[in-house]
Amino acid sequence: MGRDKGLLPVPGGGTFLSRLARSLLEGGCTEVVAVVGAAEPAFRSTVERDHLPVRLIRNPDPSRGQLSSLHQALDDLAPRAPHAIVMAPVDLPLVAPETVRAVIDGWNRSGAPVVRPSKRGRHGHPVLFDARVLSELRAADLSAGARAVVRAHAADSFDVEVDDAGAFEDIDTPEDYRRIFGIGFSAP
Repeated sequence: MGRDKGLLPVPGGGTFLSRLARSLLEGGCTEVVAVVGAAEPAFRSTVERDHLPVRLIRNPDPSRGQLSSLHQALDDLAPRAPHAIVMAPVDLPLVAPETVRAVIDGWNRSGAPVVRPSKRGRHGHPVLFDARVLSELRAADLSAGARAVVRAHAADSFDVEVDDAGAFEDIDTPEDYRRIFGIGFSAP
């Protein structure tokens, strides 16, 4: 993409990070921890400029994969002993607050170890992990990612049916950006 996805602009205002953070908070998350790499100074400027209540954590080696960033967040959250965490990759910035709320409500109703939004059998984000599986996430092989924990709990996970394209629209390439927003962006 030419730059860190979390810093990409969202038409109408803000960045991928600010849009996703606001959806998580409006959806019922009590705090947002964003794990960033070498672009930490740019993220810090964005968080301060946009007055985002987001705590930034640095992943010293993001090349180890997405799960390594989740490990950094888990380390940061451990002293507060959360009952659950809601995990959303920054490249899904259009997740609606209603979807976040539905996932949290699904966990409150079911007590399931893993709760995901779903649409006609397709799973999306954010994914909620109950405290009971956080140690499994921590122990998971970095190359397998969080999917190994999701698969291990497939029989007792809970899916929440949602009608939110943002929960499934992964923006990984300039073509994805153009397709979803109808415009391109200029790389620095």
